[in-house]
Amino acid sequence: MTPEIRPFELADTEAVVSLWQAAGLTRPWNNPYQDINRKLSVQPELFLVAVEGGVVVGTVMAGYDGHRGWLYYLASAPHRRGQGIGRQLVERAEELLLDMGCPKVQLMVRPDNGIARGFYDELGYEAFDVWATGKRLIAD
Repeated sequence: MTPEIRPFELADTEAVVSLWQAAGLTRPWNNPYQDINRKLSVQPELFLVAVEGGVVVGTVMAGYDGHRGWLYYLASAPHRRGQGIGRQLVERAEELLLDMGCPKVQLMVRPDNGIARGFYDELGYEAFDVWATGKRLIAD
């Protein structure tokens, strides 16, 4: 059975946060509920869920700043990994970004997530050397 890829709905909130926790995506300094609320105020149509049998089995958050697109919170249910859910989510997010005129999409992978490297390689993403830096403006 292939999951339905659709925009996030408020009723998905608890299932999405639980999925992110199970997938190891949450961090103490990022409140996932705040991240959801913030995304719903900016390009909410780029926050996608994969749903199968009424159960959220995957997510991706995308954004486009006019220069490049970004992917965040790509996750599939741990017991569903390797079944193409992540690939479907990335492909749908890329389609939506392309429809917006986005010429390039990027993402960041934490160094301790080595398994993701092969996944993104298979999707045609290229690793490149870059110095990533950030500054928190609002503490969660």
